[in-house]
Parts: sequence; C-alpha cells; structure tokens
Amino acid sequence: MARFSGATWKPIAINHKKGGQDSVQGVVVHIMAGTLPGTDSWFRNPKAQASSHFGTGKDGRLWQWVDTADRAWAQAGGNRTWLSIENEGEGGDALTSAQMDRCAEVLAWAHKTHGVPLQVASSPSGRGLGYHAMGGKAWGSHPLCPGSRIIAQLPEIVKRAKALIGEKPKPSGYEPFPGAAWFKKNPRSPVVTAMGKRLVAVGCSAYQSGPGPQWTDADKASYAKWQRKNGYRGIDADGWPGKATWDALKVPRTS
Repeated sequence: MARFSGATWKPIAINHKKGGQDSVQGVVVHIMAGTLPGTDSWFRNPKAQASSHFGTGKDGRLWQWVDTADRAWAQAGGNRTWLSIENEGEGGDALTSAQMDRCAEVLAWAHKTHGVPLQVASSPSGRGLGYHAMGGKAWGSHPLCPGSRIIAQLPEIVKRAKALIGEKPKPSGYEPFPGAAWFKKNPRSPVVTAMGKRLVAVGCSAYQSGPGPQWTDADKASYAKWQRKNGYRGIDADGWPGKATWDALKVPRTS
C-alpha cells in the first residue's frame, strides 16, 4: 500500500486494477480538460473506464484516487509501469505555480517511495517525470495532452522536487549574471577580465584591458559589438550586459 500523506485520499471503487502496478518508471503528467470535482465524478462513473493516481486543482488542491500499488487507467500501454497525475485545466493551458508545486511534491514522494529519478523523461523507455503525449499510439494517441506549455514546465517541476528533498542544483561552468548595477559601479573584478577574454574569443576584438580588471568604455563597446553580432538591436545592444545576453555569452567561471 502506498498513499501520499500530502494528498487528500479520495478512493474510487471502480475503473482501476487492484494490485496491478508492475513497477514504477515515473510519473506521467496529464491535463484534465475539465475541473478537479468534475474529473472526480467521471472517475466514479462505470462508463468512464478511466482513472488517475493523483489530481491537482488550479488552487493547489491535491487528491489521490488510486493507491500506487494499484494500476490506474490513465495512459493505456503505460499504465503498468507509470503513475499518473491529472491537472485541472484545458488544452493549451499552463499549470499554475500551485499545481507545479503539487506535481513536484508527488514526484519527490515517488522518488523516495518508488525510486523514481528526478529528471524529465521524453519516451516510454525513460524514467522520471513524463507526459502523456510521449507514449504515442501505444498510450492512446493523445498528442495534445498535456500540451506544449505544460511540457515546457516539466524541468521547473523537477527543479522544485529536487529542492524539496534538499538536493542543491549543480553550478554551471559559467559565471552567473551579477546584475546590471554591478557593471555600472565600475567594479574591479576578474569576472570583467574573463568577460573580455570571452569577447575576444568570439571575434569582438574591440576589447582592451584597462588599468587592472574593471569595466571600461572599451568593454562597453566590445559588448555592444557582440550584442549586434548576435542580432540584438536598440536598447538590447547598448553595451550593458543584461541577463539574457550575459547567459548567452557564457563567460567561464573565475572560481
């Protein structure tokens, strides 16, 4: 028996297979095309022939209909090895932040309870946080479930699940954006030197070192050249680093 204490237990007597969960590869995200109470009512109808382990409401409610030792009827050929979570909303919707939090809580619980890895899955052979459409014909041919906007949110859900279990994100090999004010205060820093070297490496040779690491007019001119070279225009090519352009430049870490 496996019930998540963070969910409201709403057991259904039909539309699932008792003890039928063979294993757990991950959690599949769905969109209801309806409301949480409406879906609850449908799962109790013998005509539905459908169910889900979990469901979220836009307001952050989390319900569990089927024990994860049992097989819910949510994604056809994926039912044997995947858990399911339906989300209140219509096709084309994005999940609310509260819904993402609840999905993250389910994923973190599935990680601890069933060994589900905290990663995005993109095919039925993968493991982690998947989505209904990835199963194709074998999963009932639902190309619009849960929709592109929700699929784009899956990495954020994984990130939140990792935070829940205390896993810290691994730092990238690049300097994080220090904020626009940091440059306007003309700091002396190895980060500026690393930025200058990076600008030279990508062909913006206007960079010239000032008297020690600092933000100079030459740096600004070189950065503006790089911005224009990469298609930025107007205020986005004014020579001042913004988060988007800084992240795209990929300045190597200095420490």
